[in-house]
Amino acid sequence: MEGLSILIPTYNDICVSLIQSLHKQASAIDIPFEILVADDGSTDETVVHKNAEIAQLGYCRFLRRDCNAGRSAIRNYLAKQSSFTRLLFIDSDMIVCRADFIKKYVMCNAQVVDGGIVVKGGDDGNLRALYEHAEEKKHGVENRQRHPYRDFHTANFMIDRQIMCQYPFDERYSKYGYEDVAFGMVLKEHSIPIQHIDNPVSFEIFESNEDFVLKTEEGLRTLYQFREELKDYSRLLRFIDATPDAILSILSVIQRCFGSLFRRRLSGFHPSLFIFKIYKAGYYLLYAKEQLSSRG
Repeated sequence: MEGLSILIPTYNDICVSLIQSLHKQASAIDIPFEILVADDGSTDETVVHKNAEIAQLGYCRFLRRDCNAGRSAIRNYLAKQSSFTRLLFIDSDMIVCRADFIKKYVMCNAQVVDGGIVVKGGDDGNLRALYEHAEEKKHGVENRQRHPYRDFHTANFMIDRQIMCQYPFDERYSKYGYEDVAFGMVLKEHSIPIQHIDNPVSFEIFESNEDFVLKTEEGLRTLYQFREELKDYSRLLRFIDATPDAILSILSVIQRCFGSLFRRRLSGFHPSLFIFKIYKAGYYLLYAKEQLSSRG
């Protein structure tokens, strides 16, 4: 059926204001629409109860799953539950920052459209804010157009339902990280073009430093698990491949000696992006060595 399904996967995030903004914009456009919010096994009952209020809005549904299935599976689930031909996925921690956000997507006829993000707020004491602001230039439309598949992100994109159902997210990516990269790889493999446009949502809500470090470590373990598939899509893997073994050995020694100290610094009140880069490389190298040793 012609129309727009706005799909919001969420986990322990209150996203009522996001839904209200999307609902207001979609209601002002002459197009059938629905908004589906799928809770992926949230553990905070206060969050679940608050998000369930969106069902009181017209054309909105709140769907709750008992167990956390992961970022790939929840998106596939939302696609199956949707009713319309075009699917607009938005992460629940994003903020609508443009009055014509929905209208601009509706005017696009491409099969896959990536609107991008902008980064606002945060302070020097928040590691995620520091990282996202440093990476923001890579989110610009011109940069994304240069590498349309490698720089595809799932925080804000629209896709034809038929394509999404034919090429769903790879549910092997059940832990944090790289499910968007894997999906971009699939689109490239099947020659499905991605149109990158300047229609961002705003990233303004940042987790604690400790939580971000934990998510980063989980992402690095995911990267190791799928390292052969992701080797051309990961800057860290390209760096490791291009770096002499002697330098990598030094990084491993630094991580072994100072990793705990680095982790405390990153989780504290004065994080450093330079230390963060060293920590990520060292963590990956030691984790890879541990996995190889365990296989004997």
